[in-house]
Amino acid sequence: MTKPATLATVEALRAFVRDCRAAGDKVALVPTMGALHAGHLALVEAARRRAERVIATIFVNPTQFGPNEDFTRYPRDTDSDLAKLAAAGADAVFLPAVEVMYPPGFATTVTVSGVSEGLCGAFRPGHFAGVATVVCKLLLQALPDVALFGEKDFQQLKVIERMARDLDIPVAIVGVPTVREADGLALSSRNAYLNPAERALAPRLNQVLREIAEKLEAGAEAAPLLAAGGAALEAAGFAPVQYLEFRDAESLQPLMRAERPGRLLAAAYLGRTRLIDNVPVAAGAADARG
Repeated sequence: MTKPATLATVEALRAFVRDCRAAGDKVALVPTMGALHAGHLALVEAARRRAERVIATIFVNPTQFGPNEDFTRYPRDTDSDLAKLAAAGADAVFLPAVEVMYPPGFATTVTVSGVSEGLCGAFRPGHFAGVATVVCKLLLQALPDVALFGEKDFQQLKVIERMARDLDIPVAIVGVPTVREADGLALSSRNAYLNPAERALAPRLNQVLREIAEKLEAGAEAAPLLAAGGAALEAAGFAPVQYLEFRDAESLQPLMRAERPGRLLAAAYLGRTRLIDNVPVAAGAADARG
């Protein structure tokens, strides 16, 4: 097992990429905030299938956390993360300090309208501007051939796709399907906040989404299903349920029926822990009949 190179500066990152290019290798980038789990490692594995060299980044980005969110207590374990990335086959890890990403006098923010509005954007003001800004910087710092992001943060993926397209950043953005526990709970670094009773309840979020998706694909109307699903989550112990919505899989505009590919998305609290999840919805039977 080869230990990945650790890079602390933009200059070191660019020098590493330059050496990869000189060797004729494609480069994949896997941005993370650390506290790595099997979902992150699946991104590295997917990256290895698309490029000869894989660079992971670990940076807990302060600009995407609101004033009352968990920036200070967000789980951090760099030594463990580096060991996991070595085992997964990452070639390098970019570990910038906050001062490297946001040097004194930093005054630029990237905002993406449309897909950033509603859903998590309604409950986390400024979050997607922070995400778009830091990802834009990472893409421009490394200029990889491809960058990979998990579909668990589906709205984030759409924001990043839109940002890269609009700004003509020459990087292919690839979404990787959500990795789940055996009981269906989407892997997340924040799952560590759940106590045993909450952890036992958490899979109900995905179960409700899958139950609704099946009915939507059979041609049912979304509104009553979403209302019933929200009530089911509350009855299971989720409070508050911030949103449970059915959206177009590309534009994230609301859908009433599965007339084209969609996505069911939800965010809800279990105790102090905010969980998000989403499932794809294929165009339903009603649409296929025209």
